[in-house]
Amino acid sequence: VCFALPWQCFRALCCKGPPPPRPEYDLVCIGLSGSGKTSLLSQLCSESPENIVSTTGFSIKAVPFQNAILNVKELGGADNIRKYWSRYYQGSQGVIFVLDSASSEDDLETARNELHSALQHPQLCTLPFLILANHQDKPAARSVQEV
Repeated sequence: VCFALPWQCFRALCCKGPPPPRPEYDLVCIGLSGSGKTSLLSQLCSESPENIVSTTGFSIKAVPFQNAILNVKELGGADNIRKYWSRYYQGSQGVIFVLDSASSEDDLETARNELHSALQHPQLCTLPFLILANHQDKPAARSVQEV
């Protein structure tokens, strides 16, 4: 029921105009090679999982949600690229750290060291971190407590 002048009711029902813009947040997504960063972002963007290739360097994806858009900068996780991660941290408002929960002890230790380094970095240390223990469907996957 509308208790206003008729033109106000009509305008309220029919002439809303474009929806207000959704806020955008800039995130950085890091983790070792093969941890599943690219697959995660492809899934969030509803892209086909068939043509996924490891990221060399970095890629940026806009991940739409109902109330916000996440601009995620995914950084390649190869050993020779990780030393450059910090060059891409500026302007980030949050961090997604992806690790392979079924990886070897050595790789898990490397991931732990990279995570600790990111947690202590001046541009990231005050930001929210999401730590995703990926590959939980594999038989060798560690539980969240073990990770």
